[in-house]
Amino acid sequence: MAGPRKIIHVDMDAFYASVEQRDDPRLRGQPVAVAWGGKRSVVLTASYEARVDGVRSAMPLYRALERCPDLRVVPPRFEAYREVSAQVREVFLRYTPLVEPLSLDEAYLDVTAPLTGGPSATRIAERIRAEMLSRTGLTATAGVSVNKFLAKLASGLNKPDALTVLLPEQAGALLAALPTADFHGIGPATARKLAAHGIQTGADLRAAPPGQLVTLFGRVGEHFSRIARGQDDRPVQPDRAPVSIGAEETYAEDLRTLEQVRAALPELARNVERRLDRAGLAGRVVILKLKFQDWTVLTRRVTLPHTVRTAETLARVASGLVTPELTAGRGVRLVGITVSGLGVPTEPQPTLFGEAWEEPRSG
Repeated sequence: MAGPRKIIHVDMDAFYASVEQRDDPRLRGQPVAVAWGGKRSVVLTASYEARVDGVRSAMPLYRALERCPDLRVVPPRFEAYREVSAQVREVFLRYTPLVEPLSLDEAYLDVTAPLTGGPSATRIAERIRAEMLSRTGLTATAGVSVNKFLAKLASGLNKPDALTVLLPEQAGALLAALPTADFHGIGPATARKLAAHGIQTGADLRAAPPGQLVTLFGRVGEHFSRIARGQDDRPVQPDRAPVSIGAEETYAEDLRTLEQVRAALPELARNVERRLDRAGLAGRVVILKLKFQDWTVLTRRVTLPHTVRTAETLARVASGLVTPELTAGRGVRLVGITVSGLGVPTEPQPTLFGEAWEEPRSG
């Protein structure tokens, strides 16, 4: 289609916590964290009242309670969140069939050729936010731009309950000053690796030779080079349901011992847990991926009797899949953990899997 695309990124404000405050008047105006019980629990979502005290998503619950002793902790109700998400999706589909959900509370919309609402993406975003508030009683933040990356960036600039338009001519200066850790798609480990090569801001990323980024990160390095310039040609993909959720990391120095490989698992597991929580999912299949110094790739998987989602459990299961025979002294350049067999989370078990648990075997 000729001309620039019109992309909207919509993100519900403190979604899980906002649903709880809406449904329980006693929680309104109070600092709220949605989290499973237990000392190893992490915060899934914190209300904005809790964020004033430094409570954030993915923070260990014990630390959140230290920062905010008055924190009201409520268990997640995924069925309630899914019901609201379905209502929101109905609003989206009134304007465009091109809706790509990222999680229960977040989506991209392509309104280049809308079904209704006129040619202005900004006015469509305003109408969508108003209809969402009317139907669900919840607020949302939206970003409008010419591609997915810039629309996502725009929605993060003014939260909560805001609408931000980011034009391509405005993006250059903003991206140049932005730390690479704040680029969507660049996680903490990748940002540290970039920093080790002197790449700390968008300006540094833009100046880096694309070939260097490809050498460091593979094909995704090309994507990093493009987004540093505000370029993103990824289409909005409707009805893209995840079949798996995972995280992987390539290391500047090969991991040489079994202990080093196992030590890498907790951080990967925490990244997977955050992504599962954002999607409101858990899974029964845990997959370990290793790429060796000779570029050969090996995977091992185990199917479990219960769905899993916590970083502690994921790391322990993945660790059980790492054996001396698997590594056999070979240098490991990449480690990944993926969860498939996705579904609604079950209640957490008091131990890893109760008495039914057996250490997974590789093979």
